[in-house]
Amino acid sequence: MRIPELPGLALALLVLLPPSPARCAARFDPTWASLDARRLPAWFDRAKFGIFIHWGVFSVPSFGSEWFWWYWQKQKMQKYVKFMKDNYPSGFKYQDFGPLFTAKFFNANQWADIFQASGAKYIVLTSKHHEGFTLWGSEYSWNWNAVDEGPKRDIVKELEVAIRNRTDLRFGLYYSLFEWFHPLFLEDQSSSFHKRQFPVSKMLPELYELVNKYRPEVLWSDGDGGAPDHYWNSTGFLAWLYNDSPVRDTVVTNDRWGAGSICKHGGYYTCTDRYNPGHLLPHKWENCMTIDKFSWGYRRDAGIGDYLTYTSKPKEKLVYAIFLKWPTSGKLFLGQPKATLGATEVKLLGHGQPLKWISLEHSGMVVELPQLTFHQLPCKWGWALALTSVI
Repeated sequence: MRIPELPGLALALLVLLPPSPARCAARFDPTWASLDARRLPAWFDRAKFGIFIHWGVFSVPSFGSEWFWWYWQKQKMQKYVKFMKDNYPSGFKYQDFGPLFTAKFFNANQWADIFQASGAKYIVLTSKHHEGFTLWGSEYSWNWNAVDEGPKRDIVKELEVAIRNRTDLRFGLYYSLFEWFHPLFLEDQSSSFHKRQFPVSKMLPELYELVNKYRPEVLWSDGDGGAPDHYWNSTGFLAWLYNDSPVRDTVVTNDRWGAGSICKHGGYYTCTDRYNPGHLLPHKWENCMTIDKFSWGYRRDAGIGDYLTYTSKPKEKLVYAIFLKWPTSGKLFLGQPKATLGATEVKLLGHGQPLKWISLEHSGMVVELPQLTFHQLPCKWGWALALTSVI
């Protein structure tokens, strides 16, 4: 068994390296007061839209949610127990899903092209969820990673190369600090986190490895397992990340670095899953939203009504039309909606005044957009029309 190096020793070795002559920025101390004073890199302020990808062994059963293992084995929820009884042989373990996670149709170049065409400015892939399975050949997750098991491929590397070679998107990674059933974490937990075997031998070495190998410019931490930040040595790791890592000048982080740190410490705030305060906050924040109302990843039991549309409000009789290019003619053609004279009203969000429109003979309509200067536009990247009483 390989004895991992202590993170403190690794940090000491890094500090001994001679600093770059061109680098004279102030260094950050391993304290929240110092780390929270770091300004977010400018690129993130301009990146208004990113894509979050949840993919792992939980995608094989693709039932309920990505918390499948926990709900089945720990909480023993009836629908998960029944699903396993109906579909898999007796004695089938969660680890048996590993070889079935083949990533057969995964094409990193295709993914990259889709992300680029979407208008997104960054992507974040789950490098490891709470199940502990890493999508790269982690030295610290022997035989429970995508290189040793399942696809036998370095998913993280393939996507990183495709994103950086084919797009102008920033590459980011999600990483779960804890693992539901890792014996070292469970032992630490039973000691009320006075023991620190798991972060010293697993989590911290793995995070250093991840950053040094793949240079993520978004590091999306999650899953503190109820442990405080000093158990994870979060401030020590972040000080290294901001001072000495290969992405020290461009990396952005979130706020999930230990119990009590969320919406309080770190880079940008996430506060809660699917967080949307409804107003601007003084601190940079992210609305990390799902397409599925109940799961962050694909699930086979999802019905069409379980997916968010972001395009209509049936109760208010509202339909939204989103466009990313302002027509030079000032007229926008909408091919689908059927408008009704005297009932249909069209407004540009952020502008407010009703717009003129013409109904086409069979279906669709032409909307006359307001004549605005560049500085008068309610947004500089994309716009939405609110249409009432259309079919």
